[in-house]
Amino acid sequence: MTTVRDVRSMAGRDPITMLTAYDAPTAALVDAAGVDLILVGDSMGNATLGYDSTLPVTVDEVKSRTAAVTRATNDAVVVADMPFLSIGVDEAQSIEHCGRMLKEADADAVKLECGPHTVELTKRLAQLGIPVMAHLGLTPQQVKQTGYLRQGTSKEQAQEILDLARAHEEAGAFSLVLEHVPANLAAQVTEALTIPTIGIGAGGDCDGQVLVVNDVLGLGERVPPFAKQFGDVQSAMEEAIDGYVDAVESGEFPADEHSHVEADLDELY
Repeated sequence: MTTVRDVRSMAGRDPITMLTAYDAPTAALVDAAGVDLILVGDSMGNATLGYDSTLPVTVDEVKSRTAAVTRATNDAVVVADMPFLSIGVDEAQSIEHCGRMLKEADADAVKLECGPHTVELTKRLAQLGIPVMAHLGLTPQQVKQTGYLRQGTSKEQAQEILDLARAHEEAGAFSLVLEHVPANLAAQVTEALTIPTIGIGAGGDCDGQVLVVNDVLGLGERVPPFAKQFGDVQSAMEEAIDGYVDAVESGEFPADEHSHVEADLDELY
């Protein structure tokens, strides 16, 4: 079974694999494939819950989905993604929300969308035994301010990301997600840290990669430019559902082999 300590030690070694999962069946498949980490991302808002963004996702929704994932996972490290306004408003409440993911959903760690305001929180969580995965670059919870644009494209922005990366490592984060930043910036951050970096739209020099499982499976309307579709699950699902509807409407389903007849019930009337 992979542990947080194992992941931390993987910096500069074999590439780290991480995928999102939001339910038990998907988590079981991801875990069986040997993925190192499963992220129960607040991306569930767009991918699973029908929201237009991640902003409406609640602590209870993440906790419920995380618990489903952990019940189906044997080997991967499960990371619960802390949703919008679950951290950063009040320290005690932030710690309580993060702690619930470990106490009530059996997560191994939490992920924080980071900024200057999360450095001290990361330190406090680490002191309390709550492992933290930091997240810099494009942070979707800030979409109202930043949009979905690439981050760290100026020297000032790049230096801020590098400084924050170092600060969160010093505060006790065990890994760092870098999202939608220039590849040469990600390479320099990776070189500067002793904890592993996990990229999404951040080039190939990070210690690992993460994608939203819907994008990998081809389950959705569009794939982000920094992702890659490795399957076409949507077409397979559409074919299966259409086949079911046709079979019911034509009378082909259920057939005799799908039913049970109890002889003693033939003459109830």
